[in-house]
Amino acid sequence: MKCKLCSYQNLQEIRHNGELYYFCPLCEFIFLKEEFIPGPHKERARYEEHDNTHQNEGYVHMFEKFITAVIEPRASEIDSVLEFGCGPGPVLADLLEEKGFTVDKYDPYFFPCKVFTGKKYDLITVTEVYEHLRDPLGITEMLISHLKPGAYLALMTSFHPGPDKFKDWWYKWDPTHICFYSARTFAWLAARFDLELVLLKKRKYCLFKK
Repeated sequence: MKCKLCSYQNLQEIRHNGELYYFCPLCEFIFLKEEFIPGPHKERARYEEHDNTHQNEGYVHMFEKFITAVIEPRASEIDSVLEFGCGPGPVLADLLEEKGFTVDKYDPYFFPCKVFTGKKYDLITVTEVYEHLRDPLGITEMLISHLKPGAYLALMTSFHPGPDKFKDWWYKWDPTHICFYSARTFAWLAARFDLELVLLKKRKYCLFKK
């Protein structure tokens, strides 16, 4: 087995509740073994259980904090936005549109039209999505291809606490959360794709600049 990101082969196994994860000591990426990853039907059913709506005040507040910390300080540089993986209730897209940004929405299950084809954006937001990706390296490369020079890729996902504390970490309890990152992982991705790592904050926010 080799790391899905950096291809390093001397991985550490983490076994928990009958499942097997791999930790890469080089880039600190953690990922679930393929045979334990839920299929598309189970994955979609899990997403449909989420209360990701404007009526969920906690969910809305989460995005408001993200906008304040990551996007608003750079608002003068941003017009066009792609909200990638927006889910059934595109709350972040709505909030950004209310602030005057032009926003395209994409989600493989709920907004499947690939509106980003042939387009480039000032900002791509990918919030609570990276932990679900089967191919994070390929998706990252694809997203970067849709950024203008000097544009931003903004991620939100909880950074893992390391292999020793991983078994007790709440964030992995969701069965659709199949891969996890640390600050070092994002630094590796920045170097891999020649990006500027602009921001790492609250062990949850990551901002790249092309």
